[in-house]
Amino acid sequence: MSKKLLYNVVAVLMLFSFLLTACGAPAAETQAAAPAAAKKTYKDLTVCFPQLGAESDWRTANTASMKQTAETLGVKLIFSDAQQKQENQISAIRSCIAQGVDVIALPPVVETGWDAVLQEAKDAKIPVIVVDRSVSADPSLYAAHIGSDMEIEGKRSAAEFNKLLPNGGNILELSGTTGSGAAVGRAKGFREALNPNIKILDSQTGNFTRAEGKPVMEAFLKKYAGQIDGVFFHNDDMAIGAVEAIKAAGIKPGDLKMVSIDGTRGGFQLMIDGWLQADVECNPLLGPQVMDLALKLANGEPVAHEALTDESVYYPDKAKELLPTRQY
Repeated sequence: MSKKLLYNVVAVLMLFSFLLTACGAPAAETQAAAPAAAKKTYKDLTVCFPQLGAESDWRTANTASMKQTAETLGVKLIFSDAQQKQENQISAIRSCIAQGVDVIALPPVVETGWDAVLQEAKDAKIPVIVVDRSVSADPSLYAAHIGSDMEIEGKRSAAEFNKLLPNGGNILELSGTTGSGAAVGRAKGFREALNPNIKILDSQTGNFTRAEGKPVMEAFLKKYAGQIDGVFFHNDDMAIGAVEAIKAAGIKPGDLKMVSIDGTRGGFQLMIDGWLQADVECNPLLGPQVMDLALKLANGEPVAHEALTDESVYYPDKAKELLPTRQY
């Protein structure tokens, strides 16, 4: 090879090396890619849980499930009690957004009025899990909903009355908190599935509480004396309160056909004592499912937008046997 040709080859190689560097090709020692961000574990997770209140045994069990699961897994849980007030829940959510939590788990006291604060959470890139009850907001504003299908619970309750009153009759309804997803869904499903020969004489809210269930039932018994064949309760606590009024009126177990929703220990005792003919389950022990979902969301993993709990219907014939196993 001539010297001239050799010089030309060397020059081309040097130019090629220069162009690579000029175009931003990293030096050999910087070629290794930066390590991927480590996935969060439960011990890295902070979950905001603005509980709507403590209106019933169901709600107490729901709170306990969340707290116990968080403690077991090592999750930091920011808990608050909204005392049945939406404004308290919204304030708690905004506080959690300011703190930069990983996930918000919201059990909404009512269905409407959440759009603004959910948008704030979304803008802050904090996923929201709607827990137990539902919201009417745009589904794109929250990451997932986990809980019961309230309309199915209502339909299951109607199916029990259709069996209990095959020839028709008059019933009363003690409804849950007005505007709540549970009350709206249960009432809707109940009416859709109830046989047309069964008439709902009246429906009044007892706000899911024993304290309010009793006076509502007292008023019903005075207003519709001699006309009542059955009573539908949106939850066991109202049923427990109402039974006090029913006893005081001299009505005996079995005189009225009664169905409730929840499946709490109190509801099971009402079945054992002969007051309830069926109790439609609504499972409050959502802690493990919520925390699993929260960790996936915190790590950017895909999740189902709707996750339903597995539930059934309980009857008096098995109530005594199952009562000792009930966790709530």
